[in-house]
Amino acid sequence: MSADNLAPEPTSAPDLGSQYLVPQIRGRVLHLRVDRAERRNAFTQDMYRGLKRAAIWADEQPWLDAVCLTGTDRWFGAGGDMGGRAEDREGLATEWDPTDHFPFRHIERCSKLWVAKVNGLCIAGGMDLILHCDVVIASDRARFRVPELLRGIPDAAMSSRLAAVVGLNRARYLYFTAEEFDAAEAAAMGLVGKVVPHDDLDAATDRALAAIGLTGPRARAAVKRDMNQRLPVADQEMFRRSIGTPEMVEGMRAFLEKREVDWPRG
Repeated sequence: MSADNLAPEPTSAPDLGSQYLVPQIRGRVLHLRVDRAERRNAFTQDMYRGLKRAAIWADEQPWLDAVCLTGTDRWFGAGGDMGGRAEDREGLATEWDPTDHFPFRHIERCSKLWVAKVNGLCIAGGMDLILHCDVVIASDRARFRVPELLRGIPDAAMSSRLAAVVGLNRARYLYFTAEEFDAAEAAAMGLVGKVVPHDDLDAATDRALAAIGLTGPRARAAVKRDMNQRLPVADQEMFRRSIGTPEMVEGMRAFLEKREVDWPRG
């Protein structure tokens, strides 16, 4: 038997630097569970950094087939934590890859497949994550929404991927109305690859991961790279230009104060 065919050595899950990300190695898969249900799984910068670390770590493991990302309770992910909470403020200044504080491009360029197991509410940053994952399996209880413009946030990760995935007119409708939609609608527009009954979500995802494990690792990575290089590049400067503007400040303040927004019109 060649070395390439040997079973992988037992490996500990990586330290991702956030108590709200629960990593576990099962077989040839790194399972990640977002566990901040008391905040609807809103992502702090530490959590985003942790997902980026997971992508970097996974890319360096020759025996690994995939990373499986899911949530806790009724929540997959409710976007970024707009309250500015952080677990490690000093550590955020020291990145494994300091060129980007968000994990989206790292997930796309990772040679391992990322599988999103959408167990519940998936909005804003949660939507960004599934748009950058390779395989998306959703519970029939999952709900989706693109609410960024309600906060005055032009999300470049969202605008660069949503139209490519669901089509331009549908993306415009979802972005400009911020309308919530269900898993059946998400499947119909191509946002998710498969919808299953909620009680079958774990088993269906395990079946998909097992099927992925039967495919050629190098060929799989090559196809992922070929598909992703055809996608548009996110205009990160669009987001940076908006940070600190009166519109974004008012949008975020209104959200935190739980009041109606009063957009500056000057």
